[in-house]
Amino acid sequence: MYRKTNETEVTVEIGNKTQINTGIGFYDHMLELFAFRSGLKLEIRASGDIEVDSHHTIEDVGITLGLAVSEMLGDKKGIARYGSARIPMDECLAQVDLDISGRSYLVFNADVRDEMMEEFFRAVAFNAGITLHINLLYGKNEHHKCEAIFKAFGCALGQAVKVTGGDVPSTKGVL
Repeated sequence: MYRKTNETEVTVEIGNKTQINTGIGFYDHMLELFAFRSGLKLEIRASGDIEVDSHHTIEDVGITLGLAVSEMLGDKKGIARYGSARIPMDECLAQVDLDISGRSYLVFNADVRDEMMEEFFRAVAFNAGITLHINLLYGKNEHHKCEAIFKAFGCALGQAVKVTGGDVPSTKGVL
């Protein structure tokens, strides 16, 4: 998946290896944790106007990642659809629940200083068609809070995309 704007250029491929370079070291680390926990091999390359700030790059990586996940899932036949994970990270505990429903929604109950966390997850959820609930139950260390959230998101998404049958997982017949 490719996205180019006047502010960013982003490529996300789901394939054979994980290699991430957004130019923002902290988010590279978080995305590597997500990729590992989800079981998705992600190649992410991004360049953007980080001399201004990280906002455009982080949001556009989220948009492009969401679109790549949506493309990967196609008609969603056979996927488990739902995923849920509670992940401790030292003094923190994060819970993520999601539904690959085609109905985009984000609930973000996490007291984190990094305002881009919510923007990133909103971009992923709305472009992948995911109902996503993120709850940070408690924690003090900012790095640990973010790490617990990204790991929980990876585990939950890994469960939801797992092929468990042959039909679209909906009584409606479509997602």
